[in-house]
Amino acid sequence: MDDIDRRLLTLLQQDAGLSYAALGKAVGLSAGATHERVRKLRDRGVIRRTTVEVDPGALGLGVLAFVMVESSAWIGDSAAAFAAIPEIEEAHIIAGSASVFVKVRTATTEQLQDVLRRLYAIDGVSGTQATVSLETFFERPPSPAPQNPPLAG
Repeated sequence: MDDIDRRLLTLLQQDAGLSYAALGKAVGLSAGATHERVRKLRDRGVIRRTTVEVDPGALGLGVLAFVMVESSAWIGDSAAAFAAIPEIEEAHIIAGSASVFVKVRTATTEQLQDVLRRLYAIDGVSGTQATVSLETFFERPPSPAPQNPPLAG
């Protein structure tokens, strides 16, 4: 992946609806060459999907919670059970005292409590610890910038 690919990724993360002509103009390529680069990024799996970012508050989803899920047995094969709970936005197998870490959005704390009940219904779940977020300073997608830029010298 070169600097043009990284710049294209950054632009698409800011606005996935940009035309190939606009993207090309921003990186100094023709619309056709830009389309081909974006297609290759998709084919290689760098771009997994194109989506729209929606404000959860505008949908009435004002409660954001992070839940540590404890288990009495290996729970790594339970991805489908977690995915079946629509309020769960992310689920991660983790190392540590808990087994799974989930990000949950609901409209009310009563709905969050219902999600916790449904988590307990997943085979192997033995406990949960929920933390409600009071405010989100920021969220950002992964950066396409190089992780270790060269040092100036």
